[in-house]
Formats: sequence, C-alpha cells, structure tokens
Amino acid sequence: MALTEAGRVLLEHADRILAAVEEAESALAAVKGTVGASATLAALPSTAARIVAPALTALSSDQPQLTVTCLLTDQAQLKELALGTVDVVLGQRYHHLPDAAPRGIEVSPLLDDPLLVVTAAGQADERPIALRDLATHSLAVPPPTTDCGQAILHACHQAGFTPTTRYVTADIAAQLTLARAGLATALVPRTAIDPATPGIRTVPIEDHPIRRLLFAATRHTETANPTNTAVIAALRTAAQQARTTASQG
Repeated sequence: MALTEAGRVLLEHADRILAAVEEAESALAAVKGTVGASATLAALPSTAARIVAPALTALSSDQPQLTVTCLLTDQAQLKELALGTVDVVLGQRYHHLPDAAPRGIEVSPLLDDPLLVVTAAGQADERPIALRDLATHSLAVPPPTTDCGQAILHACHQAGFTPTTRYVTADIAAQLTLARAGLATALVPRTAIDPATPGIRTVPIEDHPIRRLLFAATRHTETANPTNTAVIAALRTAAQQARTTASQG
C-alpha cells in the first residue's frame, strides 16, 4: 500500500498543522509559566532503575501536580514522539551509528554510557580488559537486530574477531544472571548495572570502547514547554547522579 499524490499533499499539510498546534500549546504554557498536570515519557528499560525512577521521584516532590505516565520500551520511541503520542523520550544512540533523529525532533544529550564487561566475581582481577581478549569467551549479548547487539558486533569486528555468542537475549537481568553463574561474559551499559549487585565483577574495555549516548528528546517548538522542560531537567539531574555514583564506584 502507498499514499496517493493527494494523500502525500494532505500529509504534508497535516504535519504543519500539528506543528502549529504544538507551537501554540507551548506558547500558551510558557505564558502561564507553570508546569502542567500531565506528561508522557517513553524510556528504555535499561534506564529505569538509575535514571527514570530517581527522576520521577524528584518530580513527584518538586511538581506534585504533575502526573508522568512512563512507557518502558525498546522500540520506536522517536517515532512515537514524532506522532505526538509521547511528550518526552529518554533514548539512546550508539556512537558508531549515524544520528537518525527525525525532522522536527530536538535532542538534548544526557550521559555518555559505556558498556562494561561483566563476569562472575572472583574470575579475574579488576584491571580493564582488551576487547580482543573476549574472543575466547562465551558471550551473553542482545540480538544482532538491536542497536546494542549491532554495536557489540561492530566493535568486535574492529578488534579483529567474531564473538562467540552462546546466549542471545535483550534481557539485561538475564545477562547478569548468566554472568553471575559463570556461564557467560556479558557486555552491559554501566547505568543498567546496580553497583551493589552481588556476585559479579565489572571492568571497562580499554581498547575498543563501546558507548551509547543517552539523550532526552522532544518535538521542536520555538517556545519551550515548561512541563517538558521540567521532565528533562529531572532526567538530566538523575543522569548526572548516575555518572557520579559510577565514578565513585
């Protein structure tokens, strides 16, 4: 199925109409100068514990009138933002991939989040590891169809080897369980790992780092929406706190 020529023309006008409505709503909210009563946030599951939960806790204290509905999903966050079904996205982009933000989306970087090598506690020392040394490891990694899975494959190929993927799962809790049991080595974003998790060892990659950029995104408007601004500010504070905790660990 494809749009007719009339359909394409109508779609272009619809985009402009929706953008104008969004602009008017943002301008009205800015004139009032107050944070609204509701917002919808789409976020990655891997950010729930270290960023989303602290941010929403702070918002409930600072803006008690604001109710944030949170959708935890790995798929289509920016598409949903462009369609207007969510207000703010906490998303990711791996550094080896081009920026693919849709037209009309404003992106604010939050945190550079490296993947760490995770094994069972006591299996090795605490020194950083060369990625090529994982060529002999059995890995627990996300599917190659995911951004994280692609990033791991890309980095391993750059390091000169094809990884041995014994376990394939996007479930980070499952990856950590397999690593804790000594069955596999996992590569997991730092903010997705609770520093107090028992039974695991985490070390950085020293030669071919794999990093994702966590960002907050909204639909672009000439006038900032106070509600979206408050949500993004809370996410930024939580991201900074996560960075500080990680550096102290």
